[in-house]
Amino acid sequence: MLRRATTTIRVGDRMVLRPASSEHHSDLLEAFEETWPEVSRAMPWINPDLPFDTQIDDFLAETERMGKAGLLHHWVMVRPWDGALLGLIGFDRVTRSNRAVWNLGYWVRSSEQQHGLARRAIDATLGWLGEGEATSVELKVDPHNPAGRSTVMRTVRDWSGERCVDGDSAITVAGIRTPHECHLVTIGPGLGPE
Repeated sequence: MLRRATTTIRVGDRMVLRPASSEHHSDLLEAFEETWPEVSRAMPWINPDLPFDTQIDDFLAETERMGKAGLLHHWVMVRPWDGALLGLIGFDRVTRSNRAVWNLGYWVRSSEQQHGLARRAIDATLGWLGEGEATSVELKVDPHNPAGRSTVMRTVRDWSGERCVDGDSAITVAGIRTPHECHLVTIGPGLGPE
């Protein structure tokens, strides 16, 4: 597996993906508070019984450290002209299918949804991760989340991916087990949308 540090990715004129770090703490907290129920579904590791700001501190510190080592990759989605935080996207190594190396997760704050930000950020990060070598990435989705399912299915279609029933798993969100479908895409040099 090729390892490289997480770097900034420019996604057209409307968005820049910056490596997530502790400098984004306040903006991330504000964005999470705007979209709380969706945040808990997108980031099931958040424990509602523990202080939220401490968990975000820990997440950002680990993300920054592991991103520099190339072991995890997380970016904040930023609007370049005013620095507004639009969302979060990243890859971790928590996979279920035994066929993928990476798991992709993303979240867009509610006031910025329905503008194609997730789609563009997903394509940009999959392209970035696949620049050096071919590898497989899992995308998990709650089948009862129409917007999330639409985004994942578009990604699977555009990246010639496939359904991977072996990777289906129940994810605990705020104490409730929710079944999630698994899909796989293969990324690498020369692969991806036209």
